[in-house]
Amino acid sequence: MGKIIAIANQKGGVGKTTTTINLSASLALANKKTVLIDADPQANASSGLGINPKNATSSIYECLVDDYPVASSAMDTCVDNLKIIASRIDLVGAELELVSKPSRENILQRALKPVKDSYDYIIIDCIPSLGLITVNALTAADSVIIPVQAEYFALEGISKLLNTIRIIKSRLNPNLQIEGFLLTMYDARLRLANQIYEELKTHFGKMVFNTVIPRNIRLSEAPSHGLPAILYDPNSRGATSHVQLAKELIARRTKPKKS
Repeated sequence: MGKIIAIANQKGGVGKTTTTINLSASLALANKKTVLIDADPQANASSGLGINPKNATSSIYECLVDDYPVASSAMDTCVDNLKIIASRIDLVGAELELVSKPSRENILQRALKPVKDSYDYIIIDCIPSLGLITVNALTAADSVIIPVQAEYFALEGISKLLNTIRIIKSRLNPNLQIEGFLLTMYDARLRLANQIYEELKTHFGKMVFNTVIPRNIRLSEAPSHGLPAILYDPNSRGATSHVQLAKELIARRTKPKKS
């Protein structure tokens, strides 16, 4: 059975989309059949994999608003085993259009149900807000990865996201788990970065991934070439860290955490 993982943080600029692109590509290159769902109207995950949303016959917008089949919306990418459901700017208006729909929080969950067993991993790049689209992603997900930037305001807002997750777990998706907290934009030379990592470990223990994502110029350059870092420069620290993250994620699934 496939696993649906939302990558979410309502705070922008934490490396959420970079993580989504590169984790998805690394899972695919580990022979895991993967689909990335770009649920952000900025469509950065789509362009970061070389996809022009204008060329998509349908996007996640049509899947949510018009009940268009997810299976028919999946597009090939530059990575074997990795498909994408692209996004478009019209997703901005989707929240208003979904408000009047019955069971509006479960629309994405229903849309993904027919394809869940067709993939090993379904990775959702969430919009940086806690609106209806993010609620749909968390309701559909089995777990959530929370990227945390290794900077001063990193922990700000996490409590709000955790509260949202608790509400969704109690009312909409009792099986939702926190897959882990992922430290991004990490620079080991900075005392502050190490302090934030230690603080995360103190508060959340084994829920913090051992893998950290470093600040890396190749990781920043890759999206402008429409490639994940593993194809742009496979030997870069940005690429190898995401390969390690994929291995850690797969290992966690192989050996489920004790409750």
